[in-house]
Amino acid sequence: MKKNVLIIGAAGRDFHNFNTYFRGNASYNVVAFTAAQIPDIDGRKYPKELAGEDLYPEGIPIFAEEDLTKLIKDHNVDDCVFAYSDVPYNRVMNISAKVNAAGANFMLLGPRDTMIKSTKPVIAVGATRTGCGKSQTSRRIIEILMELGLKVVAIRHPMPYGDLNAQKVQRFATVEDLKKHECTIEEMEEYEPHVVRGNVIYAGVDYEAIVRAAENDPDGCDVILWDGGNNDFPFYKPDLMVGVADPLRPGAEVSYYPGEVVARMSDVIVINKIDSASLDNINTVRANLAAINPNAIIIDGASPLTVDKPELIRGKRVLVVEDGPTLTHGEMKIGAGVVAALKFGAAELVDPRPYTTGKLSETFEIYKNIGTLLPAMGYGEEQIKDLEKTIDNTDCDTVIIATPIDLSRIINIKKPTVKIGYDLQEIGTPNLTMVLSDFVKKHNLILIPAN
Repeated sequence: MKKNVLIIGAAGRDFHNFNTYFRGNASYNVVAFTAAQIPDIDGRKYPKELAGEDLYPEGIPIFAEEDLTKLIKDHNVDDCVFAYSDVPYNRVMNISAKVNAAGANFMLLGPRDTMIKSTKPVIAVGATRTGCGKSQTSRRIIEILMELGLKVVAIRHPMPYGDLNAQKVQRFATVEDLKKHECTIEEMEEYEPHVVRGNVIYAGVDYEAIVRAAENDPDGCDVILWDGGNNDFPFYKPDLMVGVADPLRPGAEVSYYPGEVVARMSDVIVINKIDSASLDNINTVRANLAAINPNAIIIDGASPLTVDKPELIRGKRVLVVEDGPTLTHGEMKIGAGVVAALKFGAAELVDPRPYTTGKLSETFEIYKNIGTLLPAMGYGEEQIKDLEKTIDNTDCDTVIIATPIDLSRIINIKKPTVKIGYDLQEIGTPNLTMVLSDFVKKHNLILIPAN
């Protein structure tokens, strides 16, 4: 007898779990996906071309998570597979209770059944929460490997918010590729920092096909760098696992799913942002990591800011725009923009909530604790227009842009802007250079000093 399965997701891990565990498996019938966290990703179908036309000739429908209990009953669901990240443990078990009360089993698939093995050495970067500093850690790792003359191809955790068939395998080597693939703001924030530094990055939906393309990239590939999303564990079996923890949110490393999985499986853990966290919080994180993963190499890291026009901050009423996911399901209260505003003497952080429109107003309704920050939500054209209008409406002197890309290139901001940048800076030893030197030797990678 086939088991009816429903996958609870958010357009990322859920599709990957289907592809690696359920696709082509005649013992299961995946009746639906549900969607959360990301706006407007339900109401679609996982297409038959990706699902396997033999078993799913009509594709697989995607519903909103609020319909979960009804879907279990309507489709006689046997197993519900929870498959998205950056969720507090009480929320995971709340969903489990709903599933069990409706009569179904609650499942979590692990690395053994979902990780794909690459033919190239893999370095994976994950985190205990969204917004810990994965991307800057990934960039630092790539920078070190490129200085050694190695070709690094990055693969990013999925963000398939558009045409899923068209997004099966995506390669980004230039800024023009971002336009070609009609990237959202969230996608550009992750891909653009890689391509402007001269390395190729892949993403998409089918991560078996993606890694095979990356291994045979036309520009060459010595090492695969997995640049994780949220606090998920990697889609590929890593030869070196690097985790990132955030002392601005102490305790999250042992209370969020699957961030604790990342912390427990990491060979190296970077405790980032020690330049802006309290000593007590740093020590709390350090003690928690030592308790659950005493063998991990701990690297202390800072995120020093670069500010292009500090004179536009001092004494001014500023609107701080931060990375969207970090403020929403990442629940971050103090980002680089706030740190810059305080450091350079802003007179006031202007509350954007009275000025929001459309989809941004909905975002603040869903995530009520964002506070006096503006998330750079841009999952679709409507949201981008709402972001532009909200910034235009807000009564402020200066807009502080603390997103990974310069928003003023994407939307028309009529007010003076200040761009905040930040990169990982390792403090003392051990450091990533030491770790990566050992990695290169272990895997017999040829060292060619860069000119």
